[in-house]
Amino acid sequence: MTGTPSSQTVESLGEKIERMIKQLPEHDVTLLEIMDIVGNDGLLLLTVLLSLIFLVPVSIPGVSTVFGSAILLIGITRLLSRKLWLPAKIGQRRLPAAKLAAGFAQALSWFHRLEKISKPHRLGFFTESAVFNLLNNMALILAAVLLMMPFGLIPFSNTFPAVAVIFLAIGMMQRDGGSVLLGHLANVATIAYFAALVFGGVAAAGMAVGA
Repeated sequence: MTGTPSSQTVESLGEKIERMIKQLPEHDVTLLEIMDIVGNDGLLLLTVLLSLIFLVPVSIPGVSTVFGSAILLIGITRLLSRKLWLPAKIGQRRLPAAKLAAGFAQALSWFHRLEKISKPHRLGFFTESAVFNLLNNMALILAAVLLMMPFGLIPFSNTFPAVAVIFLAIGMMQRDGGSVLLGHLANVATIAYFAALVFGGVAAAGMAVGA
């Protein structure tokens, strides 16, 4: 008698994302079409997918606005426990699928490294407490706002908030309080980095005026 496996192999987050990237169309793609590809896997997995493109220096006009707005709306949706609604301008904006797929593929190696840091059900209090769930969703909204800040041409200005989004989303999906805490720290690092950029710009302008 031939034995049969007692359980099916469960896809890792990385494998799910790889499968979604392979399902992207050959030409243009809209955010609504990307949402259809994600399907029942959830809004948090969608935020991870949308954040991947910012882990590598790929310049695609309009991506930070469209993807950042979507992540912001997902965060607000989770905070208010409502169904996700996307304005037509965001949901139907056409983006080059080939460039997105290439960027996603490049970023997967970095994502796999981030994914390995996560340990399901670690420090569960930070994901199971109602107060921390509120704070975590607010942190996701903050990361999306930081992602949309007009520093796109400056190195790491999109990477830091994208890392925050990824850690927060992974932490909330896998009930990993350690990953969530890393997401909060990434937000703090982003704010510090932006503050240094602004301070440096103001100081440079003052020196130029005084010269």
